[in-house]
Amino acid sequence: MVAICNSKLGASLVLTIVIRKTVALNINTQNENAVISRRQFSLQIPATAASVAAIIGGAASPPPAYASTTSTSPIADRFESDILTSPPITAGATFTGHENLYFPSWMEGDWDATQTLLSTKAPMGLKFIGGPNASLDIAQKTMDEQNKRVNEPVNLKLRFAKTNFGVVEDRAFNLKSRLDSFAGKNVVASVEYADVRESNRASILAAGGTETDPLTTTLVYFKGPAAQKTFVISHGQDPLDSDVWAGYELDRSIFALTNQSTAPPVTTDTEALYSFKRIGNDKVEGRLRLLGYLNPQADQLYFDARNRAVSLTDYTLSLRRSSNAE
Repeated sequence: MVAICNSKLGASLVLTIVIRKTVALNINTQNENAVISRRQFSLQIPATAASVAAIIGGAASPPPAYASTTSTSPIADRFESDILTSPPITAGATFTGHENLYFPSWMEGDWDATQTLLSTKAPMGLKFIGGPNASLDIAQKTMDEQNKRVNEPVNLKLRFAKTNFGVVEDRAFNLKSRLDSFAGKNVVASVEYADVRESNRASILAAGGTETDPLTTTLVYFKGPAAQKTFVISHGQDPLDSDVWAGYELDRSIFALTNQSTAPPVTTDTEALYSFKRIGNDKVEGRLRLLGYLNPQADQLYFDARNRAVSLTDYTLSLRRSSNAE
């Protein structure tokens, strides 16, 4: 998740630069009946990896200096509109068992990244980001917390791995890096890959891959009593032979408490839009947009949203090749 979070970044880039969202993760183990706002968690912890009419809140649009990072592709055009619908599901379309979002070859390696929040918007209105019950109080608190982070740079490490199929995000590494960096402390105990039909170890090995190739599905265990599983349900990209590239990834994350709480799991859908421009061999500039969508299993306003993004969070990204890879 270079995004994505959900919550991905849950987090987070989710670049699952997920993903997939920007405040400390506070899980109150003393109050097991506390309600966790799905949308608040989603907005606040950028993976992997999270569009639409009246703009509420937010800051200035991305400065002109970053406009040149986008190409004139349909994917890049999604940075220029606030009226956006969820992309169609592509998971399982090829049946290869090693589906993934592939990045340009010049993204391979370890990077020191700076991610800076530009704006947060609720284009359909605040009630659409107020959690399953459309709480305006939760929505306003979420927006206020996000706006405090505008223009605040967050430093993190990112890694992209070369495989026999192309360059992919090291989701396990990046997801932990994003979640910990945006929380300002170590909140992740571990991140594991999980096999699914679209991306699994057996298929990757059978096709000539390796045991270390990143998969697309991750399972995060937090240091508090919580866990999150994130699936890639749609992805797409520009051609890989240019110094300017755009791609997207739509993630579905399931967040659940792992103690005795009876609170139901929280499901979020977050799209991460990436736009990168190579500036020499050791520098990349870019933009990240996280789009939050409602989920039919969790949100009473799902049908009112009509498959449109209800939250937009825009970041700038600056990557410098790391001199001390871990």
